[in-house]
Amino acid sequence: MEVEEEVSRWEGYSDWRNRAAVKGRHGGMLAASFVLVVEILENLAYLANASNLVLYLREYMHMSPSKSANDVTNFMGTAFLLALLGGFLSDAFFSTFQIFLISASIEFLGLIVLTIQARTPSLVPPSCDGPTCAEVSGSKEAMLFVGLYLVALGVGGIKGSLPSHGAEQFDESTPKGRKQRSTFFNYYVFCLACGALVAVTFVVWLEDNKGWEWGFGVSTIAIFVSILIFLSGSRFYRNKIPCGSPLTTISKVLLAASFKCFTSGSSSNAVVNMAVSPSNHSVPKGKKEEVNSQGEVEKPRQEEAVPPQPQLTNSLRCLNGAADEKPVHRLLECTVQQVEDVKVVLKMLPIFACTIMLNCCLAQLSTFSVQQAASMNTKIGSLKIPPASLPVFPVVFIMILAPIYDHLIIPFARKATKTETGVTHLQRIGVGLVLSILAMAVAALVEIKRKGVAKDEGLLDSKETLPVTFLWIALQYLFLGSADLFTLAGLLEYFFTEAPSSMRSLATSLSWASLAMGYYLSSVIVSIVNSITESSGNTPWLSGKSINRYKLDYFYWLMCVLSAANFLHYLFWAMRYKYRSTGSRS
Repeated sequence: MEVEEEVSRWEGYSDWRNRAAVKGRHGGMLAASFVLVVEILENLAYLANASNLVLYLREYMHMSPSKSANDVTNFMGTAFLLALLGGFLSDAFFSTFQIFLISASIEFLGLIVLTIQARTPSLVPPSCDGPTCAEVSGSKEAMLFVGLYLVALGVGGIKGSLPSHGAEQFDESTPKGRKQRSTFFNYYVFCLACGALVAVTFVVWLEDNKGWEWGFGVSTIAIFVSILIFLSGSRFYRNKIPCGSPLTTISKVLLAASFKCFTSGSSSNAVVNMAVSPSNHSVPKGKKEEVNSQGEVEKPRQEEAVPPQPQLTNSLRCLNGAADEKPVHRLLECTVQQVEDVKVVLKMLPIFACTIMLNCCLAQLSTFSVQQAASMNTKIGSLKIPPASLPVFPVVFIMILAPIYDHLIIPFARKATKTETGVTHLQRIGVGLVLSILAMAVAALVEIKRKGVAKDEGLLDSKETLPVTFLWIALQYLFLGSADLFTLAGLLEYFFTEAPSSMRSLATSLSWASLAMGYYLSSVIVSIVNSITESSGNTPWLSGKSINRYKLDYFYWLMCVLSAANFLHYLFWAMRYKYRSTGSRS
């Protein structure tokens, strides 16, 4: 009976009461379904404000267009970058279950602060219709940014823990479990889109027609309900037990390898050479090798045989010295498994770096594209669409494409390629990068048309609505939305499946960190472009009182060229990458 009970447990997992997780009772698609529903509400709460925040800061807090755009970019970048903190804590000290609850509570607190401020006239600048208005400052500005960055901290923790929590519910030792996990990541992006759809339609309409306090209030209720739903699934979850700080392991291996390199120079190490040799044999710790009368080493008896031990590989051989049996200091003692785990992480970093440029393009969706749409005719028949609702186009497209991809494209690709995945993670990411190049080219052409209308109508310096439909802007949104679907789902699954099990939450957080770096890079590129164009004696490309005077078409062409160069860089690394996880190979 004890043997059966032992076999039925999920090794390395516990339930929400810290008891051993049991197979058949914990984990599976039912447990992951709670995560998907929670993600709808969480993304609704976050994106409802992020999508319209640039207009809130500009019109309600009276910030300049450039400052409001930069503040939104920095806010969203910070939120996604903090996912690394959430992922690190999930791997090192807490479970993903605990980190979600803590983070959601922090976001809930931040939304309460923003709701109170938006609802209280004395906490915001006085209303103003003139050309110069008093910008938010002092304690009012402090309250604004305290609320915003509490939300950012909460969002970061959620993004760093929730995807991993859902993916951990599946048994990766079986083909069925791996396929279900792949489906989970596809529908995770689908649920992101579902939350975004409500956010950029209903909630944005509330903010524009009923008041900003209504929008913040709905977000506050949404995140509170998400906590309740998440808790209702507690008895179904299997929670991975933290394995200690992954950063400690990475730092220890890198330091040990560096010291070994400096102390031994170019000389080969006997331990390393033995470890990479096929003839290397393992002896259980605590047992000595037996020597017969001829002085020959006898092989361990059958009953003493142990499972094969991990071997050092020839890739990144500079790290192999970290596995030396005689380290410089006992604190730098590393196992072969730790060395190989660090190698895996380092090999994933170039792929991570190549996705930053795509997310730099995505940053334009919440900044310049919203301002462009605000200057155009946003009516469809008698219905007036708020500019911040523009993301509805890529969101709906993602909601249509995600099920088609999972239920039609992937099964066909599996049959055609006779592989478990059908389309590899890196192929999927590559498709997203190509679509981002096309999106920037389309954006440049659309801006040429928009500015042409403004010039022909003599409205370059006017705030009047241009007689051109904002649906032209929707074209670039469709391409970028498709790119986001392919790249984000591909990245999440790639990092989760390829990373060592002790570093999965941190590795998965790199998907969101890529978004953060993209937003920050967008701010840097905008600043550099303005500085260079202004220093040459011309008007800055991306600055001025009217967006009609911006040279956004030049900027989009620049982004197109940079994205194309980035794709070539990606191909260099992707073609050389060797998958390590089961079911990922092409």
